[in-house]
Amino acid sequence: MHLLIAAAGSGRRMGGDINKLLLNVAGKPILEWTLRAALTSKKVEWIGIVGQPKDKSSILQLIPETLKPVKWIDGGSTRQESVQLGLASLPSDAQYVLIHDGARCLIEPNVLDRFADEVINGHGVIAATQVTDTIKKVNQEGVIIETPPRAGLWSAQTPQGFSVERLRYAHAEAIAHGWSVTDDASLFERLGWKVKIIETEPSNIKVTTPFDLVIAEALLNAKEGN
Repeated sequence: MHLLIAAAGSGRRMGGDINKLLLNVAGKPILEWTLRAALTSKKVEWIGIVGQPKDKSSILQLIPETLKPVKWIDGGSTRQESVQLGLASLPSDAQYVLIHDGARCLIEPNVLDRFADEVINGHGVIAATQVTDTIKKVNQEGVIIETPPRAGLWSAQTPQGFSVERLRYAHAEAIAHGWSVTDDASLFERLGWKVKIIETEPSNIKVTTPFDLVIAEALLNAKEGN
């Protein structure tokens, strides 16, 4: 299984001036935790790290000696463009791909393995958790206009996994039609292709804010037995 790690983020919402993935949490940079899970996975055989050129040297230093091929890929100005560039850099024999946010550093190797099995069995899949809060839709003035039933609402996460051929086609259609999306499953939805949700633990958070750092620190320390 081939894995693309989206690592082209910034520190804007974290309040810093460096890529948030280089910030330390529980004694290691955020991205190092994500890489550790990928390298420990039994099903992931090839890893592509899609990042900004300015972060290349810092990120490459995080990669330990490993028998698994790990390739650096220059990312784009948006996540969508970065994934397109990642897909273009996959080895010619790649049939299936998992895409995972580098900022989801609490991912477990066995979860990556489970997603790999689902994709190989022909499913487009995404990680998600059921929404537990009541969701309010508001207008531009901040006034509530709708309360959608939360029974059918899920919060999308990563990993997401797809056939390489289909995902490349979906991204080509996005370019042709000017579609702008925030995850790859949305492209499948626009094309009317089925995507299966796999429920994951609430701990699979995306570290985006200083508060998330605190939560990730506590969870990683607990997992490591510190």
